[in-house]
Amino acid sequence: MDSCVIPLRHGGLSLVQTTDFFYPLVEDPYMMGRIACANVLSDLYAMGITECDNMLMLLSVSQKMNEEEREKVMPLMIKGFRDAAEEGGTSVTGGQTVVNPWIIIGGVATVVCQPNEFIMPDSAVPGDVLVLTKPLGTQVAVNAHQWLDNPEKWNKIKLVVTREDVELAYQEAMFSMAMLNRTAAGLMHTFNAHAATDVTGFGILGHAQNLAKQQRSQVSFVIHNLPIIAKMAAISKASGRFGLLQGTSAETSGGLLICLPREHAARFCAEIKSPKYGEGHQAWIIGIVEKGNQTARIIDKPGIIEVTPRGATVPLHPNIV
Repeated sequence: MDSCVIPLRHGGLSLVQTTDFFYPLVEDPYMMGRIACANVLSDLYAMGITECDNMLMLLSVSQKMNEEEREKVMPLMIKGFRDAAEEGGTSVTGGQTVVNPWIIIGGVATVVCQPNEFIMPDSAVPGDVLVLTKPLGTQVAVNAHQWLDNPEKWNKIKLVVTREDVELAYQEAMFSMAMLNRTAAGLMHTFNAHAATDVTGFGILGHAQNLAKQQRSQVSFVIHNLPIIAKMAAISKASGRFGLLQGTSAETSGGLLICLPREHAARFCAEIKSPKYGEGHQAWIIGIVEKGNQTARIIDKPGIIEVTPRGATVPLHPNIV
């Protein structure tokens, strides 16, 4: 599961806790801090938990940085992490800082819950549909952005994508990774979600398979559609890397993959886009839950939904390719 759930000795409450950390993957230290915090909180949100009582920050300063670099970069990362925590209605009260060969940022999120505040990820039934709340392709976008300065790698993909496409996709990936899954977590209760997980390092297929294994009913997940940041599918194909269309490309701070009753899924997707939750929330129906043996698969030729970056003024493509 995404978080540990520990029954407490007192009054039917449970302690729910999760931890995560990783290395920088974007150039902006402030955004890196926000992404790291969103990624930690996402494991709570995957269980339908919208509140967090406390956060700790785990920080490693690189020994390769000089004093000036440290004094510029680290406070920005810390501020990004704290700002995202505040947006999530919580605060950072402590943690640990060490010196290391690499920069590392992450944290711990803790909440004490009543049973009705979390949704155990084990109740999908045949007939449910699969909904995803952020586009795929973050790793491809981040890597392609690094390749802009690497002629050998850029030459492999420049026939399918422009520099502007890559810049827009990188910005979209950065905003997407920094966005909290808190709204989706709240709507899981409204629309009676049966199970969920967040999509991170194992890619959409890996996390779908993991979630399928947790189900109490005899079910399998079948994914028909892949919402992908525009042009990232073409880069994945041209570069021969990532496995984006096979569902194995790693994501960072990805969306929630939610099993919803069929009759509620379209309303969930419409509701999450409502202006009352702020800008940028999206959701797509990407597959179905059928009778099966606790597996997940992507069909041979999934529909690719090209998700236009919010910085783009006109759609790059019609919506479905």
